[in-house]
Amino acid sequence: MLRVAVVGSGPSGVYTAQSLVQQSVVPGVRVDVLDRLPCPYGLVRYGVAPDHEKIKSLQQNLRAVLEDERIAFVGDVEIGEQGLTPARLLEMYHAVVYCVGAARDRRLGVPGEDLAGSFSATDFVSWYSAHPDAVANGFAGSGTGLDGRSAVVIGVGNVAVDVTRILARGADELLPTDVPEGALRALEASRVREVHMVGRRGPGQAKFTTKELRELGGLPGARVRVDPADLALDPAYADPTGLPAVNRRNLEVVRGWAADGAGGSESSDAFGTFGGPRGIRLRFFLRPVELLGENGRVAAVRFERTEPDGAGGVRGTGAYEEIEAQLVLRAVGYKGVPLPGLPFDEARGTVPNEAGRVLRDGAPSLGEYVAGWIKRGPTGVIGTNRPCAKETVASLLADAEALTDRQLAGDPLDALRDLGHEPVAWRGWLSIERAESALGHSLGRGRVKIPDWAGLRAAAREDATGDT
Repeated sequence: MLRVAVVGSGPSGVYTAQSLVQQSVVPGVRVDVLDRLPCPYGLVRYGVAPDHEKIKSLQQNLRAVLEDERIAFVGDVEIGEQGLTPARLLEMYHAVVYCVGAARDRRLGVPGEDLAGSFSATDFVSWYSAHPDAVANGFAGSGTGLDGRSAVVIGVGNVAVDVTRILARGADELLPTDVPEGALRALEASRVREVHMVGRRGPGQAKFTTKELRELGGLPGARVRVDPADLALDPAYADPTGLPAVNRRNLEVVRGWAADGAGGSESSDAFGTFGGPRGIRLRFFLRPVELLGENGRVAAVRFERTEPDGAGGVRGTGAYEEIEAQLVLRAVGYKGVPLPGLPFDEARGTVPNEAGRVLRDGAPSLGEYVAGWIKRGPTGVIGTNRPCAKETVASLLADAEALTDRQLAGDPLDALRDLGHEPVAWRGWLSIERAESALGHSLGRGRVKIPDWAGLRAAAREDATGDT
């Protein structure tokens, strides 16, 4: 028998588990999918916006894999400095595949970034997605920015589009989703009336997908503005034929918004009054240089105007402008976090590897593997994780004969309990699902997420009859 631990139950981890049981020629392969959270699905549960029901439905595909009798979900198990070390895991399993993603946001590296009201987009996403690490009601009340009039989102990728859309969407539109009650009420009370999404390059280089972009224009309570002068700076604007198809489509979308007659000359006050209660403004060729504060809170963002440098990048022009903001969300990318006990490439934010085999001092470490963002960096879409996982699994199975030569001490789950862990099994997750459905019913809504560790753990400990 080949016993494998997969660390992480997001798409990368689940696809790895699926590939292992589908491709393995080793009799009796068993896979434990470990996660520090008592809930599976990773970023599909805690990163996909609550109003993106089609993408969130991917959970049903992941669920089918985790219900395979050869695969076991093992939640609420910490790996790393505060929990099981990689060395200890290797004593319990023949092989370990780390699918831990890239959990750290890239910073702007500008003065004022740590002022009150300045957050990473991940902080905001975690809050409205009910991640238990997010402080309950963390964006409610004074000092969080939702009590201000203007928000600036720095970045022009899909995460930036998501948080812009949530800020501009009416709370009644989120009522049918699983957004936690505290976040729903805080968004309902939000005083934000204008959202600026800002990129340092042009729309032809933006990373958002056209479907996500178009959704901004479909919000019933908001209108999108684009300054035609920003677009004119983009070399591809006049002739986009050399761009990839998605970038060409993006240009057509923003071209339509610019042609709607907004222009770039209105004051901020005028912008906040047209087209309903909220407005969205897309800005390009602006690079943040400082967050300006008043009384310890962010009050504006100072940008330097950029221009194309002729080599695919941009350069500063020495011209500056300020945009009012009581809330700033940075969405400029992710970076992997070192896992104590594993080698780490700080520059790339990945674990050094060769076709998924972890490299220690340049040589493959038998029994240790990586897949997903921690293997290749934060690139690609959810589907990109399938071929990535298959490559890693192929490497692992090629090593299977050497891996199974090593005798294991016993059942890994017994070892976990002996070490003081209280792992949440699949039955515990089903109990959480029931508790979230009951919570939603009590609020007159559909299923509503439980947002805190204590609530999740209490729900997981309930059996099918509701007794603890």
